[in-house]
Amino acid sequence: MDSKTPEFVIEMLHITKEFPGIKANDDITLQLRKGEIHALLGENGAGKSTLMSVLFGLYQPDGGEIRKDGKAVQIRNPNDATALNIGMVHQHFKLIDVYTVLDNIILGAEDTRFGFLSKKKARAKVQALSERYGLKVDLDAKIEDITVGMQQRVEILKMLYRDNDILIFDEPTAVLTPQEIEELMKIMKGLAAEGKSILFITHKLAEIMAVADRCTVLRKGKGIGTVDIAGTTPQELSRMMVGRDVQLKVDKTPAVPGESVLSVRDLHIRSRLYHRDAVKGVSFDVRAGEIVCIAGIDGNGQTELVYGVTGLEKAAKGKITLQGKDITAAPIRQRSKAGMSHIPEDRHKHGLILDNTLEQNMVLQRYYEPRFQNCGFIRFDAVRTYAESLIEQYDVRSGQGPITTTRSMSGGNQQKAIIAREIDRDLPLIVAVQPTRGLDVGAIEYIHGQLVRQRDAGKAVLLVSLELDEVMNLSDRILVMYEGEIVGELDPRTTTVEELGLYMAGAKRQGKEAAEA
Repeated sequence: MDSKTPEFVIEMLHITKEFPGIKANDDITLQLRKGEIHALLGENGAGKSTLMSVLFGLYQPDGGEIRKDGKAVQIRNPNDATALNIGMVHQHFKLIDVYTVLDNIILGAEDTRFGFLSKKKARAKVQALSERYGLKVDLDAKIEDITVGMQQRVEILKMLYRDNDILIFDEPTAVLTPQEIEELMKIMKGLAAEGKSILFITHKLAEIMAVADRCTVLRKGKGIGTVDIAGTTPQELSRMMVGRDVQLKVDKTPAVPGESVLSVRDLHIRSRLYHRDAVKGVSFDVRAGEIVCIAGIDGNGQTELVYGVTGLEKAAKGKITLQGKDITAAPIRQRSKAGMSHIPEDRHKHGLILDNTLEQNMVLQRYYEPRFQNCGFIRFDAVRTYAESLIEQYDVRSGQGPITTTRSMSGGNQQKAIIAREIDRDLPLIVAVQPTRGLDVGAIEYIHGQLVRQRDAGKAVLLVSLELDEVMNLSDRILVMYEGEIVGELDPRTTTVEELGLYMAGAKRQGKEAAEA
């Protein structure tokens, strides 16, 4: 190596990483320049998170070499990565639920004085960072009490607090609102302009086109190629990623709604964090054969509304009926048996038992049915056959098929497993919260098609989404939530994204300016 400044700050050369039954990374080379935003694109299970986990020291490669500023380095664990000024925002957050936001940010990088923890300087630094980058958080709130979007902000602040130069963002926008995504894009551009180098994993082609300088595409563990964003198109990127042309728009006929399946009247749900109503007098119906979408900026009561409907939170007031049956005080299993499927917002907390196998997770709500048990004993052959059929139908990729430990699967494939389980139950109501979070364009195309097919088969679908494209393309009616109330009902065929944004921001209410309401 000569004395010149090396062209690349990070080089991952011929990296190979294997797990039981799967070669996650197969001879992949990735080179990152100083001050660039380099996107990493690929299907669910293509090996993106694995490759970044190798760079961050969470996994050891089975072959290949990592260089920092032209010199070979050994990254045995995340502490080694941190010492090399490499930071990572993980797709599945590395946070301690019972600790405060501030404690999570400074954990492992604490400022001590005479052996005692000093938080004053840390608090000032975190507050300055949050204001500088528009990442507002309540530093004294416990992680378990804040939304998934807020948890994402905490992860980003953790990295910025450590003054890292190489920043790995693993699906950072999966849980953010469109406004927050736009803000994050500005933040990333600002960081790159300051000389920081960013590796950016995402499935969202529009984000890559908007913010990245170059993009490396992976498919089934292999590197397909690296392209300059200025010289490519979203269609070309999706073709490289999936290996075929992808339909980026939802193809559906107008809805033909039938009888009301879910009826919510004057519902009030208390906020766990702020000891006030997070949902204030909400009323709506979801009818058979329609997709009703709850839209809004994250933190305006959508999460609590879903918790109330699905039984994760008790209603403080109001009434919920499912197919004419009062389920307001019913436990979760009773709601499930009454006809409700639920694709939850937080797949780890409410969707899966991570240390169980994939096949066990596939029958979580059905194991007691005669099909899967006999005299109280599980029919393991029936469970295996059922899981294998869902894995094949929904293209759930896992190293060891139905016996794979769910924790070891990629986030997108965990999501596909939940969707397969919930849709296959064939119930009258599907409550789908961020159903395509973390999925690639091919999987999104498939899931949107599945939800439309369910609608066309006479199912009622209650969709909660932060993705404006998904809201506009998939829904038949849009209900906008702002500060715990439904402030507008919109028809996606006649409204615009701009008008939807005004309702979401509270500038319009029931067709009038908020000031006049």
